[in-house]
Amino acid sequence: MQKTIAVVGAGLGGLTLARVLQAHGLTATVYESEASATTRAQGGLLDIHEETGQVALRAAGLYDEFLALVRPGEDAKRVADRHGTVLFDRPADPGTARPEVDRGELRRLLVDSLAPGTIRWGHKLTSVRPRSEGGHELTFAEGSTTRADVVIGADGAWSKVRPLLTPATPRYSGTCFVEIALTPDGRNHRASVAAIGSGTLMALAPGRGIIVHRYADGPVRGYAALNRSEEWLRSIGPGDRAAALDRIAREFDGWSPLLTAFVTRSESEPFLRPIHALPVGLEWNRVPGVTLVGDAAHLMSPFAGEGANLAMYDGADLAGELAARPDTETALAAYEERMFPRSSDAAARSARNLEVFFGREAPQSVVTLFDRRGGNRGR
Repeated sequence: MQKTIAVVGAGLGGLTLARVLQAHGLTATVYESEASATTRAQGGLLDIHEETGQVALRAAGLYDEFLALVRPGEDAKRVADRHGTVLFDRPADPGTARPEVDRGELRRLLVDSLAPGTIRWGHKLTSVRPRSEGGHELTFAEGSTTRADVVIGADGAWSKVRPLLTPATPRYSGTCFVEIALTPDGRNHRASVAAIGSGTLMALAPGRGIIVHRYADGPVRGYAALNRSEEWLRSIGPGDRAAALDRIAREFDGWSPLLTAFVTRSESEPFLRPIHALPVGLEWNRVPGVTLVGDAAHLMSPFAGEGANLAMYDGADLAGELAARPDTETALAAYEERMFPRSSDAAARSARNLEVFFGREAPQSVVTLFDRRGGNRGR
């Protein structure tokens, strides 16, 4: 008889895990705190890597459907200094091995691929505890409980499952993103939108940056990035939107108005996104019937572009082990043995790249990074 499998979290990692299990004839129940798949926006674009994310989508039997979601031409990149001078300009690559897709569309593909009833929406996990007779009991905020032989934490940065395995918690990196957005047809900022090019503009200086993406269907979304203390973050509390944007814009005094317009004229609520990360190289001892995938296991900054890709790869890899091995503990151990080194390598690169983007040598350090990968220098 198959053991009961509870997946906590309907992000990309948890959904890929459930999909690949079903492709092998196994079942799992996914418990998600959100009320539905459309409760909130799912973020911007993801570049899906040939060696990780695409491998997972092939294992899920969804590769062709993924290709239909690809947004050609949106992988172009520019790097500029605070005056708006373009230092690096790489056009879109129609043959890229890392095509861009919308995160929300990719998640919807995975949700729709699962058997009806797989996802239990509106189930926010509040606690999980081992049972003396084996397995674990999960308790949810609305008062229900369930039992499972295998519990897989796919519940992100602030995982409720992680404490079963390790006391490690995410640490603030010192860098915070502030959401910004513009509509492209506003007369007062057409020049700013044009400066982006056809993909992403990264205007950088030590300790700060304005990173914006121009979507082919119109909108401009991105972030103002600042190296600031947690005390500073607390000072930008909820309140007057215009005042908050003005406060953030003052951090970019002396920058080109073409760039600061992305902040001063932003039509988005200035939502703060502090960048947290788990310790690089995090591992834990084997705990029967429990493991983690994605950010729950190896949260890192976005500057290696690996978070979503590794989450999907984790999910597919773990599902493959559970399907191939009759002994669950052997499967979990084999998965973790591979997951630890691959996530450690990505987390180390991510930490280094965060310094590259906002350290003392920015923006030239970013130009050097992209030059190593191949591209065109700015005019």
